Amino acid sequence: MRAASRAMVVAAALAGAVLVDRACAAAPGAALGLPQFVAPADNPITPAKVALGRKLFFDRRLSPNRTMSCAMCHIPEQGYTAHELATAVGIEGRSVRRNSPTVLNVAWQARLFHDGREISLEDQIWGPLLASNEMGNASIGYVIERIRALRDYAGLFEAAYEGKGVSAQRIGAALASYQRTLVAGDSRFDRWRYAGEANALSETEQRGFKLFIGKARCAACHRVGERDALFTDQGFHNTGIGWRHSQQLPERTRVELAPGVTTELDRRTVETFSEPPPKDVGRYEVTLDPRDRWAYKTPSLRNVALTPPYMHDGSLATLEAAFDLSGSGKAEVVRVDYCCYNPAFNEAQCIKAGGKDGGSKCFALYQKGKAGWRRLFQDRDEDC
Repeated sequence: MRAASRAMVVAAALAGAVLVDRACAAAPGAALGLPQFVAPADNPITPAKVALGRKLFFDRRLSPNRTMSCAMCHIPEQGYTAHELATAVGIEGRSVRRNSPTVLNVAWQARLFHDGREISLEDQIWGPLLASNEMGNASIGYVIERIRALRDYAGLFEAAYEGKGVSAQRIGAALASYQRTLVAGDSRFDRWRYAGEANALSETEQRGFKLFIGKARCAACHRVGERDALFTDQGFHNTGIGWRHSQQLPERTRVELAPGVTTELDRRTVETFSEPPPKDVGRYEVTLDPRDRWAYKTPSLRNVALTPPYMHDGSLATLEAAFDLSGSGKAEVVRVDYCCYNPAFNEAQCIKAGGKDGGSKCFALYQKGKAGWRRLFQDRDEDC
């Protein structure tokens, strides 16, 4: 693997964070490294709302055949994503064209979904609840009627909303309240950068961060502030992935034949075993602005080691592959955002930047760091 890939894998690990189900933790925004959280004035967080939202989040009875819940695609043990699937699978095995993004730190997201089509967490839930290839409900009224008929929900909405019963607005508000408690922060990186713990990161990791905010240009999109870091600019960028897939260029993809047994096949061959994937031009589908073709929302890098596979379509199984993309300099891509493209960064460039001895040492440290970088993501409150 190129030096750039090794270095950027180490650098991305610096965004690692605590993974806590905030149903047993403090209010959002309390974690080191995150901005102060301000709840919407019309939906303040209360324990009753959070408990109700959590129940709804895990309830498979909210799909017509009682098989799908929010947690089927956003699995807590997998960083609120689904590791086994490049793209989500909905009701009755129907294909969804995009990867399930993590809902960790969704409280700070300005726009939701990969294409940013929603701006309210309270409204967002109705997208998957009503989509025919996700949870498959016929209408909002059908969902409300279903919940009213479930005996174990009796009195829960009234207790959370001052005597008011089930409604579309209160279903969304409860789910939003729960999701806002899913907070990832207080990583070793945060303790090093924001709490002054000089030994929280190794020398190798500190070198990785220097590259992350410097020559590798990762921080151009994955922003790091002076007081906090969400590791996203909340913007939309064309990485080249969507364009290449739209052109149906030959690509190899790794397929698991049995546990621990994999092989590489041409993507077109793999796609013959299922329905053809629908076209996807990203943010353009929302704005109809040609400049937004194949642009997708910048994901946060917090807990990134816990949320594979990567990219909007889950086409990159590992972080190494994701960072190889940004350093590959793919010439065939027509219009890739500047911050998503980094010409090959290799040992020669390290030497040019740091001198023969210093550059070679830097390169060796990045190689050495590759094996242990995932340990940066350990949660020191993992028993919460």
